[in-house]
Amino acid sequence: MATDETRTPRFEATAEPPEIETLVLGFSEYGLAGLTAVDYLIDQLSMTQVGHLEGGGPPLITPFENGVPRHHTRVYAHADASLGVVISERFVPVQTAEPFADAVDALYADLSPTNLTILSGVPVAHGPEDHVPFYIATEDYRDRYLADTDIRSMGTGFLDGVTAELVARGIEDDERPVGVFTTPAHPQAPDAAAAIRLVDALARTHGIEVDTEPLEAFAANVEAQYRALAERIEAAEAEETPDDRMYM
Repeated sequence: MATDETRTPRFEATAEPPEIETLVLGFSEYGLAGLTAVDYLIDQLSMTQVGHLEGGGPPLITPFENGVPRHHTRVYAHADASLGVVISERFVPVQTAEPFADAVDALYADLSPTNLTILSGVPVAHGPEDHVPFYIATEDYRDRYLADTDIRSMGTGFLDGVTAELVARGIEDDERPVGVFTTPAHPQAPDAAAAIRLVDALARTHGIEVDTEPLEAFAANVEAQYRALAERIEAAEAEETPDDRMYM
């Protein structure tokens, strides 16, 4: 029988992480743009896995590739880029957003970066002129990383789930700048064009050198894998998300 300890999500270190400045998160969400973006960063920068999430209770998935299983939520780091990445292939239900955010808080304390950045695509009606990245960020994040960029702010709306929880905590914590790069995403899995916009926004604002040209091919390689995941996410969102959810 699962105990409270085994149900409480926590990140377990599997290797000594290097010093990092930026911790980036990508979740299984609509269009899988954020997930694809961080997956691409891990692949393109040859990042090293330094930990994974343990506990958290159901619903659980165990991804695998070529017969080799892996943890659904993992931590990677790259010393030269001073970058840490959390990739979560499991959809995080709204009711588990708070304990998951607690686990991220503990990870943030362990890694001691200077900011927390979330990459996320959103289902919003848009035209071709809106195929650009937008930001939602705390004041200190805006001052440090967005003052000299042309990235536009997202209009009126609201965040939900674990992203909302992490941003809300950033509002109250002057020592942890929190920013979200978001962009309109389409339901196909994965939305490579949206992922490219997210990677580009991160690279431009944080001085990370990464080539986005191979991302289209990369996305094609993982499309079959993430298509099944997207179907699971859509089914979960239909059960977990209120009908009046909106982004603007």
